[in-house]
Amino acid sequence: MQIGLSSYTYTWAVGVPGSMPGNPLTAKGIIDKAAESGLKLVQIADNLPLEKFPEDELNDLLGYAIQNKVEIEMGGRGMTPEHTMQCLKTAELLKSQILRMVIDGQDFEPDIPEISGIIKDLLPEFRSRNITLAIENHDRLMAWEFERIIQNVGSELVGICLDSVNSMGAGEGFEEVARILIPYTVNFHIKDFTIRRVSHKMGIIIEGTPAGKGRLNIREVVNKLKQKGQCSSSILELWTPPEQDIKSTILKENRWAEESIEYLKKIIT
Repeated sequence: MQIGLSSYTYTWAVGVPGSMPGNPLTAKGIIDKAAESGLKLVQIADNLPLEKFPEDELNDLLGYAIQNKVEIEMGGRGMTPEHTMQCLKTAELLKSQILRMVIDGQDFEPDIPEISGIIKDLLPEFRSRNITLAIENHDRLMAWEFERIIQNVGSELVGICLDSVNSMGAGEGFEEVARILIPYTVNFHIKDFTIRRVSHKMGIIIEGTPAGKGRLNIREVVNKLKQKGQCSSSILELWTPPEQDIKSTILKENRWAEESIEYLKKIIT
C-alpha cells in the first residue's frame, strides 16, 4: 500500500477562500514535497481542480510527475454526469488509476437512486479507461447509504474513498463507518483527529492532529484494509487548526505534514 500526499495535506498553503497566501502551493509544488519526502504518490483534489487546466498544462504536469517518479491520483467534487466525465478524461490524461469523487457539488445533492443511475450510465466510460471510481464518504449521507450506492452499481470498478473524519458531520463515529465501508474501500484518507469538550462543557470540538497523535488507530485500519486486498493507496490529509496569521499557519501545516509522513513510513509498507 502506497503512502501519498494530497492537496488537502497542504490545504492552507494551496489556499482557503478568504485566507489566500501570497504564493499559493501549486500541483507541481505538491509533487516536489512528495519527492523530497521519498514518496511516490500525490492526490490532487478539488481544491486544485485539474479538470479546469488546459491540456498543455496537464501534459506538462504529467511530465513533471514522471520526471520526479511520482504518480498522480485525480480527485474531483460534484458527480453530475458532465463533470464526472470531465474529471474522468483528466484522470485518463494524467494516467491516474483512480478517480476520487465527492458526490455533492454546488446546487447538486442527488439521492441514492439518482447517483446510482449516473454511475451505472458512466460505467462503460470507466471500464474503457480501466479507471476505478472511488466515492468519498462525506457528511450528508450515512455510511449505509454509501454502501447502498456501491451495491446498487455492483461493479468492481466502483468503490469507496474512506475518509476517517467526514462522516462525523452526519453523526457517525469512525468505527461504525469503517465497519460498513472497509469491505468496499479502494482508497484511504488518513486524517487523524482529536475530540475535546469546550471549556463550558456544553459541546465538543473535533480538530485535526498530526498522524499518530490523535484518536485514529491508523495501524489497525491499515491492517484491515490489507486483509481485504482492494486498497492500494493511503493518502495523508490534515485538518490543521489555523494560527493568528497565514504564514504561521502554513509553517505549522508543514511541520504536521513532516511529522505525519515520518510516522506513516514506520507503520505502512
